[in-house]
Amino acid sequence: MPKVYTVDGTDVSPPLTWRGVPEGTKEFALIMDDPDARGFVHWLIYKIPANVDTLPENLPRDAVIAQPLTALQGTSSFKVVGYRGPAARKGGGVHNYHFTLYALSEPLDVQPGLNKPALLEAMAGRVIDKTELIGKNER
Repeated sequence: MPKVYTVDGTDVSPPLTWRGVPEGTKEFALIMDDPDARGFVHWLIYKIPANVDTLPENLPRDAVIAQPLTALQGTSSFKVVGYRGPAARKGGGVHNYHFTLYALSEPLDVQPGLNKPALLEAMAGRVIDKTELIGKNER
């Protein structure tokens, strides 16, 4: 992952784009975590409208995003809302950061600030499909 998206850079959220939206998608959710660090969660963003196919770089770190798109953000393992980039232990080797995008069959009835278990519970039975992008980083 480019340094700009890590804690050693400016730690802004990366731009992400997707295609091939499954039929019946009503909403998206995205979880970024690091399975190499026991599933440490870096970002939760959900209630992304189905007509959105891009998350622009440097989204606000607000629980409720109104611009440039509407979405809610959850609480990461850092205990803060919004994106926080790779911060692997120095000398700890390469870490794989998984960005998992979920296509949902119906909108979620949830509040901002959810943690990963609460978001996964809210999505249960609503996931049509998912895709994953893996970024690598080493300090």
